[in-house]
Amino acid sequence: MLKSTFSHVTTWVFDLDNTLYPPSAKLFDQIEVLMTRFVMDALDVDHGTADHLRDHYWQTYGTTLAGLMREHDIDPGPYLDVVHDIDLGHLEHDPDLRAQIADLPGRKVIYTNGPRVHAERVTNARGLSGIFDAVYGVEHAGFLPKPERAAFDVVFALDGIDPAVGAMFEDDHRNLKAPHDLGMQCVLVGPEHNPKPGPNPGQKHGHNSDHIHHQTEDLAHFLSQINQ
Repeated sequence: MLKSTFSHVTTWVFDLDNTLYPPSAKLFDQIEVLMTRFVMDALDVDHGTADHLRDHYWQTYGTTLAGLMREHDIDPGPYLDVVHDIDLGHLEHDPDLRAQIADLPGRKVIYTNGPRVHAERVTNARGLSGIFDAVYGVEHAGFLPKPERAAFDVVFALDGIDPAVGAMFEDDHRNLKAPHDLGMQCVLVGPEHNPKPGPNPGQKHGHNSDHIHHQTEDLAHFLSQINQ
């Protein structure tokens, strides 16, 4: 069934963090520590305030960087260098995931809210180098972050992606809304996103999950069902 659902897809777009490696790798634990430290130094605030702002900007603007740029005119270059200077030594190669991505028919692309150099380091550490046709970071969208529709428009135009024949794989449900509206097949990689139940049986409120077509916690297995 999955094979037929994705039979029209000729471009496969993958997020990076917590998508092409498991959340158990805890890379974001390292990144968040560095983000908080950067905010402390840049804004001259204490740890508690910096940690609050880090999360608040992520919730409000899509990334901490976007909030720092919009509210404090922070230069993105040094920020991206500092917060992605992390240890990848514990990442393991994933030959099964490599094989399944390589076997997908068509163009394979990474699009991350981090910088491209971070994506290249991570894919190398995961044994995934050489199977993607292009790697795009937040810098390619003019530092506009997902989930902003304009960010997708810029990157997709840059690559020549036709969303009508595209699929998007993401761990953050927010970042699938724009691809869904553009006509892509949208796959949530991670735990199922369940909006909080409303006061009446069957009623939902909060974030709408209608933009998620599929969900998996095992990307390699999911892709194997498309490739079979």
